[in-house]
Amino acid sequence: MQHHWKGVGTYGTVGLELVLSIVLGLWVGNKADQWLGTGPWLALLGTGFGVAAGVRSVIQALNRANAEAEKAERQDREARKRYLDDSSNRNRSDS
Repeated sequence: MQHHWKGVGTYGTVGLELVLSIVLGLWVGNKADQWLGTGPWLALLGTGFGVAAGVRSVIQALNRANAEAEKAERQDREARKRYLDDSSNRNRSDS
């Protein structure tokens, strides 16, 4: 049960990362626009970079989740195989 809570903590922040990346990009672009007087262009560019960074973090989280799921599935298959091998060996020795 504890590993489920770990997953919530690890992957529960993905949405927050996405939103904060976008907001930070917008904020930096807005400050640069104010400083340079370039209108909304740097704010739009910053927002674009924020979206790209947020999407990148989501993709990385998905890749990590897939790798962990594959590892757990592989371990489960190996445990089932060992159990079945042990059961068949016990049945042979009982005979």
